[in-house]
Amino acid sequence: MEPQQKISPCLWFENKAQEAAEFYVSVFPESRIDHIMRSGIDWPAGKAGDVILVEFTLSGVAHQALNGGASEAFNNAVSLSVSCKDQAEVDRIWDALIANGGEPIQCGWLKGKYGET
Repeated sequence: MEPQQKISPCLWFENKAQEAAEFYVSVFPESRIDHIMRSGIDWPAGKAGDVILVEFTLSGVAHQALNGGASEAFNNAVSLSVSCKDQAEVDRIWDALIANGGEPIQCGWLKGKYGET
């Protein structure tokens, strides 16, 4: 059986992929952690048993969070856009992201606590 969603965003983290995925699924309805892949051996960015990749679903859309090390950081070149049904939903999500370390930036955008926009 072929998956319905062929492309999934992959968010690169230094070492907080699981923490970030758990936070995101707590904010957005119809969200869940689908799979956590751990390293079987020591590797350049960590040790055996460390989380390497988290597959998770946000409001029905598959995502990945990768603990890839410190070589890459979030920037505004790629952003996640959230469609909301009304202002109350915008406010709930905005408030949850700000209350947990996010910061507003220009043009009504928000930078999340992990540096994502």
